[in-house]
Order: sequence, then structure tokens, then C-alpha cells
Amino acid sequence: MAWTDLSQLLLPAPPDLAGALVADEPPLTREAFACASLQAAGALQARQLRRVAIWFEDAAQMAVALFACWRAGAVAVLPGDAQAQTCAMLDATVDAWLSDTELPLPAQRLCRLADLQGHAPLAPAELDSALTLVLCTSGSSGTPKHIAKHWRQLMEEVRALQRQWPDARGPVLGSVSAQHMYGLPFRVLWPLCAGRQLDRPQRLYPEELQQASLRHPACTWIASPALLRRLGQRLDWNQLRGRLTRIHSSGGELPAEASDHIAQHLGLRPSEIYGSSETGAVAWREGDSPWQPLPGVAVELNAEGALRVQSPWVNPAEAQTADGAELAHGGFRLLGRLDRIVKIEEKRISLPMLEQALARHPYVAEARLGGLAGATRLAALVALSARGLHALRNQGRKAVVDALRAHLAAGFESLAVPRTWRFFAQLPANAQGKLPRSLFDAAAGARPLAPEAVELPRPSVHERRYALEIPYDLAHFSGHFPTAPVVPGVAQIGWAMSLAQRDLHPELRFAGMEALKFQRLLRPGDTAMLALKWDAAKQKLYFTYTVNDAPCSSGRILQAGGHAPA
Repeated sequence: MAWTDLSQLLLPAPPDLAGALVADEPPLTREAFACASLQAAGALQARQLRRVAIWFEDAAQMAVALFACWRAGAVAVLPGDAQAQTCAMLDATVDAWLSDTELPLPAQRLCRLADLQGHAPLAPAELDSALTLVLCTSGSSGTPKHIAKHWRQLMEEVRALQRQWPDARGPVLGSVSAQHMYGLPFRVLWPLCAGRQLDRPQRLYPEELQQASLRHPACTWIASPALLRRLGQRLDWNQLRGRLTRIHSSGGELPAEASDHIAQHLGLRPSEIYGSSETGAVAWREGDSPWQPLPGVAVELNAEGALRVQSPWVNPAEAQTADGAELAHGGFRLLGRLDRIVKIEEKRISLPMLEQALARHPYVAEARLGGLAGATRLAALVALSARGLHALRNQGRKAVVDALRAHLAAGFESLAVPRTWRFFAQLPANAQGKLPRSLFDAAAGARPLAPEAVELPRPSVHERRYALEIPYDLAHFSGHFPTAPVVPGVAQIGWAMSLAQRDLHPELRFAGMEALKFQRLLRPGDTAMLALKWDAAKQKLYFTYTVNDAPCSSGRILQAGGHAPA
């Protein structure tokens, strides 16, 4: 497909491109995309909206809104999330919001694209690359920032992506949000210029990505390490092999074992992207090779050994990173953040050094450390390895914590050894694969009392099924039992009650149990299936927990004041 620069996408397309699909389900042609953008631009200009916040779940509609703002001369502002606090803070700085979903805002502040009718569309024109848009960071390294980008910078970046991967083909599917400085160019802008179809929704789960991929003979994934680490055995690799032609990953380091696993099954390695909201994409690599700068990018080290970036899409004021690096083989290797230094009782402590030391312990797959508000010692979030999980299940939490404390104490002062420990199968991450401060604080807070329940297809209106990943750090494990953690029966009954009250029978009140059986222990890391059935005639809730189809527990919960004989 012929290349079209970003600034020319609202000009009349050549006849052979006018009917090309920008997106499907529902179909949106190149010509219809331009018409919709110009129609919305006319309304924005007529309403004299100069600064517009944009939040979309549909990437194609987001593209229409972006180009409408650009054509109308309005500054598009892309929030990093749609939380109430974020929306409230941003609302005071914009004239209006464009979105395709409900947001925690007054109704009069929110517009849909369908609302922008009734005004004459603006004429097709080449777009002014000197105009700007604003990206808001997620706050993974501190307070969220607003970063202004000239459209010219985005044009230069997507040209560089095309020069690096000119053979990229097929639709582009993504597990990351298009609101950020990875998803925006990779999921939206690059495909638009290259004439490649973009997938509308953000697909958060591996199974979703696979199902969507099977509709196309060839496709590309724009993913995060958080998703790629979860692929495991959950996919039909044979169906994807040869169909999935490229995977991009950004938002954090992709563990070597995840890259190796994908290479083994697909015959290709993910292309990792290094960059930031400030710098845009900087470099790429596959496997453990050094990072290679993208076309047009030059890198150097400052006096402190931190990477400095020069490229046509980086503002000089944003060129200096806080990432330690060493130059190697025409590229570079990263050595960790130089600004992640904390002071505890006047001692300077390097968090990356502690994390790297923890990662060398056989119990640890990945670790993230940080301070907590009001605390004088560090907290550690630890993704356990298979050996670590085995130790947790068979020796208990205290034994694992003691082993990790001793490991760090051998090389660091006692002040540097975390006081708070939280254990996971994988470190928590947002949709961009980042661990922002708010998520770190929540994960380091109170240990969970229940697993997250993912609803499965419903057998009937009176039944529900859920997949439950038993947390490694379930609060109940401390007393049940300290050296061999087991989910207490009372907790299993409580989870069944809570889910039934939420999804099946809100009036359910406990009046007793019948036929209660415990046949198999539920342990940390187990994936359990919970089946619920509400029998209105008998006023009883039937529940069954299974792991790999083997029964764990079952019983009947009686409804207060209404149960009948079995």
C-alpha cells in the first residue's frame, strides 16, 4: 500500500486508496475517515473550541477526533487515564471533551462524534505540521506530566518506523491504549500512513488478541511485556504461526524467558521498543542484543553516564534521560534508572541495584521496590519464580521473606532491606505495562482478602461461573497455615456468597449450610473454577470449587427465612 504522510490524510485520496479500509467492524474507508474528520472539524471550529480532551476506546473514532482537532486548529489533549481525579484536574484546562464512553464528568462537558453534526464540514486541506497536541503521562515515575508535541514530530517518528520495518503488513492489533506515546504512533498513526487496517478495540487479554488475529491472513501485535508474559500455554500457537508476522513490545523490559518462549512457538521474537513520552520511540532490539537506535536517532552519554537522545522528533529540552547506559556494538545497553535513588535516614539507596540483586535470587522472577507515604522503610513487590512459588506453598510466607531478607542483607545495609513484602505471579501493571505510583501504593497496601473473579460464559440465567486466580499473598494464609498456606473453608464460602449477592441473588442472606464437602486444598497460585447456581424454589445457593476439573469443595448455602427441604 502506498505511503501517505500524516498531514495529507485529509486530502482527497487517489481512486485506488479511497475505498481502502482504515478499520472494520464496522467498516471505515479512507474516504469516509476523511469526511468524518472534516465534518467534526467544522463543528469544532463553529463552536470555537480551541482545546479539546480526547478519550476513546475505539481507535478508529479516536483517529477521527484527533484529525478533526488538527484540521480545526484545536489542541487535542490525551489524558493518561479516565479516572475521576484525572478528569477533574484536566477538565479545568480544556473547552470540551470528545469521547465514545461514559466519563466522570458533567454531561454538558462531554461530546460524541455523532453530536458534531449540523455544521458545514471544513474543506480538505494539507494539515499544518506546526500545530500541537498534548500527551499526559501515567505518572509511573512520579507526578503526571503534560507533554506538548508538534505534529511534525509525530510525522517524523512514524516515517522512521516505516523505514525500520518497511515490510510490515496486515492489520495492526493492540493490547495497549492508543492514548499514550507508544500506542498512539504504533496503533493509530503509523497504520494510517501505511494504509494498514487498524483494530478498533484495545484487546487486553491474549485470548482476545488471538481470536481477532484469526480473522486476518497476516497481522501485527502492539503489546506490552505484561501481556506477553501471560501468553504461556493459553494460545493456539499453530494457528498464529505464520499469521502473526511481527510483535512490538514496550512499556518495560520483556523478560528473556518470555521472548524465548514466543520465539520457540512462533519462529519470531518480539521487537522491543525503548522510549518514553518525552522522547518518543528511540531504539529497538530482539532478545538480549544491544538496543539499536531507530533511523534518524543518535545517542550519547552525559558525564553521569545517562543516555542523551537526539532525533528529529525529540525536543532538545527533553533529550536528556535518567537512564544509565553503556554504548555497545553501534547501540547501547541500559543499566537502570539513575533517578531512582531514595534517602533513608540520610543514606542514599539505589532502588535499581536492590531490584537487580533480588532478581538474582532463585525465588524471584522480577521485583519492584519503593517507599510508602509515611513509612521510613522500603516496600518490595516481588513476582515469584516457579521455585519461589514452590517454597511459598511448602514452607510458607515467612520462610520466603526470611530468605530474601538474608539475600539482601549479605550485600546491603539493613536500612535498605524492605520491611513490607508483597508476592505475585506477575507484577501489577496498567494497560501500558507500567507500574505507576498509585498502583504501586495499592499493591503494597493491605493484602487481598479474595481473588479477582473473571466471569466465564453463563450456562443459564440462574448460574454463574468464574475463574479465580488464588493470590500468592492472600491475607488468610498468615493464620491458615503459616508453613503450608491453604484457603480456609470459611473464606471459600464467603467468596461464593459475595459473588452470588452481586450477580445472582442480591437478597441472599446466610441461614446455614448443607452437604458441605472439602475434597482438595486450595493453595497459592491455583487457578480455581467456581460454579454457582441459585435454586429459587428451594431458596438455596449451590456452589462448587474445582481445579483442573478436580473437585475442591462444594455445598449448599441456605437462604434466611426461605429454605425448603432438599
